[in-house]
Amino acid sequence: MKKGLFLLITAIMVLGLAGCGKKKKTEVMIYTSMYEDIIPAIEEAVEKEFPEIDVKFFYGGTGTLQAKVAAEIDSGKLGCDMLMVAEPAYSLELKDAGVLEPYKSEHAESLAFDYDKDGYWYPVRISNMVIAYNPDKYSKNEIPNSFYDFAYDSSVKDMVSMSNPLTSGTAMASITGLLEKYGEEYFQALGNQNVAIESGSVALTKLETGECKVIMVLEESVLKKREEEGSKLEVIYPTDGTINVPSTIMTVNDKWNANQNIEAAKKITDWFLSEEGQDAIVKGWMHSVRSDYPNPPYDAIATNEILKNIIPVDWEKCYKNREEIRTLFQEHVTIPEAK
Repeated sequence: MKKGLFLLITAIMVLGLAGCGKKKKTEVMIYTSMYEDIIPAIEEAVEKEFPEIDVKFFYGGTGTLQAKVAAEIDSGKLGCDMLMVAEPAYSLELKDAGVLEPYKSEHAESLAFDYDKDGYWYPVRISNMVIAYNPDKYSKNEIPNSFYDFAYDSSVKDMVSMSNPLTSGTAMASITGLLEKYGEEYFQALGNQNVAIESGSVALTKLETGECKVIMVLEESVLKKREEEGSKLEVIYPTDGTINVPSTIMTVNDKWNANQNIEAAKKITDWFLSEEGQDAIVKGWMHSVRSDYPNPPYDAIATNEILKNIIPVDWEKCYKNREEIRTLFQEHVTIPEAK
């Protein structure tokens, strides 16, 4: 009996020591507006690179993340350590709010796009707002090939669709650029077209069925369907300019972050901006931010070709005039109430 008790105590001690020897993983929570079905592959690549870090992603559209972060700021603490959001305007806002940690990445000089010179944010992936159509239903020469005609060509009235700028950062960036280029009349024209405001996935389905003739959508959504599903849907890079959107990565400072793991966040930032990290981005049908990265995503034209003809976005205006622009858009375009 004594021998049995001795063995039991020994076993408990061994298990206890084994437990003590197990090092707890560093936790890093990332809020992101990347498409939800792209996140698992990105997450897998990050975990493979950093097995010692427990990286978790929380997905939300830009509007959702903005509301979540605002509520958490009011409560005195954010629930994340990093953010990967749709466009630079929100990075400017968070920098002004004093929640970001500056970090000079070793990869900064290799970037082909603007970044915060103090290191508060960097571009990490490039999304492009384009037009798409279904060549099995309509020929390219009978549908709009420009953003202008998307709003003004009456032959596609009731058969056009775009994302919601109240919830989507890339859609918000797009209407900011289009407002600057074409004025308030452009929003009026969209309203006259009875443009449907809905998710990209719904719009793509309507394109496949022929319910929509043409949609304003992110390039990556079409490329993904083409590679994974063999879809015949095609991208049109608008003749009046593609809307090029650098999505950003940021680290939250120790006053606000969830896990006090800034050093881990810096490593993750460097990895995302490295060639290896950009491989994961491009495999997710988004363009690389590096000037030395050789290849575009599957079935896309080269990034440099896209940049030859773009509609620029004033990111300061997109941030400072956000509510004004959204209100103006809502005055002319019907946005369905959230369910």
